[in-house]
Amino acid sequence: MDAFLNWFFTFITSMFSGIWQGIKELFFGIIHIFDFGTYFGYFSMFQSGFGFWGWVLAILSFILVYAFWFGLIFLIILLVRKYIRFRSSLVCNEDLLEEIANLHKDVIRLTREKERIMALKSSASIGGEELSVILKDNDMDLPTEALTTTGEVTVSADKITEEPKIYEPRFFRLGAVDEKFSNYQPQPFDDEGLSLEQLCEEIRNFACFNSRLYYEIKTIRLMIAGFASTKMILLQGISGTGKTSLPYVMGKYFDNDATIASVQPSWRDRSELFGFFNEFTKKFNETEVLRRIYESAYINDINIIVLDEMNIARVEYYFAEMLSILEMPDPEEWKIQLVPSVWPNDPLLLTDGKLKIPTNVWYVGTANNDDSTFAVSDKVYDRAFVINLDKKGVPFEAPETKPRKVSYSRVDSLYNKAVEDHPVTEEMLSQIEKLDNYVIEHFRVAFGNRIMKQLKIFVPVYVACGGNELEALDYMLATKVFRKFESLNLGLIRDELRGLINFLDATFGKDTMNESIAFLRRLQKSY
Repeated sequence: MDAFLNWFFTFITSMFSGIWQGIKELFFGIIHIFDFGTYFGYFSMFQSGFGFWGWVLAILSFILVYAFWFGLIFLIILLVRKYIRFRSSLVCNEDLLEEIANLHKDVIRLTREKERIMALKSSASIGGEELSVILKDNDMDLPTEALTTTGEVTVSADKITEEPKIYEPRFFRLGAVDEKFSNYQPQPFDDEGLSLEQLCEEIRNFACFNSRLYYEIKTIRLMIAGFASTKMILLQGISGTGKTSLPYVMGKYFDNDATIASVQPSWRDRSELFGFFNEFTKKFNETEVLRRIYESAYINDINIIVLDEMNIARVEYYFAEMLSILEMPDPEEWKIQLVPSVWPNDPLLLTDGKLKIPTNVWYVGTANNDDSTFAVSDKVYDRAFVINLDKKGVPFEAPETKPRKVSYSRVDSLYNKAVEDHPVTEEMLSQIEKLDNYVIEHFRVAFGNRIMKQLKIFVPVYVACGGNELEALDYMLATKVFRKFESLNLGLIRDELRGLINFLDATFGKDTMNESIAFLRRLQKSY
């Protein structure tokens, strides 16, 4: 073992002397570091005294030492390559910047030439000498005697006249709608003597008999009454409960198929819903939703637009403007700006580039609550009417039911009649006021004017559809008021929820506010 130690000491000492020599004389030092002959000479000098472990350690020493040096050389090569690439990218970037600067200069030059040509166009008439100068400056080789037409400008030796500009239609789909209804003869409606209760029964039986879709009568009543209080209904719940099928089958029943728009995760603004004007093609990219809204102004039918998977993108991004427009009290103000200017051949129903949203359109959004979707904001919940579809329908037998041509005017008159015939009673309003005070005191949540306005329309219409007043009020409280408790600290209000349940039983009667109490108890269990 002493022989190994002596050899190893001599070996390392020689190597480090080579390093020192390399510092002094770089080239010769490196040669000395990799002087394998000298190292093997040392090895031969001491190997006779190596035992078994001496041989093993000697071999490992050679391997480890030279692995270190080869690894160091490899790292140096990598650093050099990276530096070369970095310098190359800098050179490329500098070339790109220079090219961009040149392009920018070309753009400025072309813009100036365009401005000079436009100034030429705008002149009513100019002298031949001035024309020749301008044409020469703009590299336009045109004869001064002959009459030449270039684009929209007629050029001659003594004058230039501007011809009328002819635009191609920029709204292809909307223009086609105008042509379709130029000689349109509407079909007669079959809604004489129809009541809201009969309407709900027929829609339910139609869905069962024709599509084998089974809905509770309460769900249909909520749909019809919900559209009386707001133009937007949000159907939410587990997959497979018929959220998309319900508005679809309603369109079939009204003999006016629903328009189904599949919302995409990339939807960020209203242009996804209505389309946008392409400055390059000078065309308006129209969506099917826009076409359906525009067409609805020509007819008196009930039109249904479905926004499928509505919350796969943020609803308040692409539909916020529509929600605000539909909430305006005067339908004459329901207008949306499509284009900022007016062209002579724009669609007939556009006024100053604005489209008036007709009242005979119902909007239905479907929403799944899972990890792939966004939470619906309070702004949407407050303005829309929410229907929860949490279970599959129970099959039943229904009589044969055919589609019925129902006018929006008829349904709207039935809504107005229901509000007159079944207004919310004073006793009920008094109880609601007590509940409002209780909720404010214990939960710092209040009834908004919007909720009260919807309630005073929804409850009477729901009664006219065959339901009862307390059932309608119960559903409104659960979906509009108590839903706001989800944003509160459930741990702090758990005991308060128990007191609220007792207050509901005492104020409205035991076992009457079942929807609200069931929701409050789910909140208690969720903590």
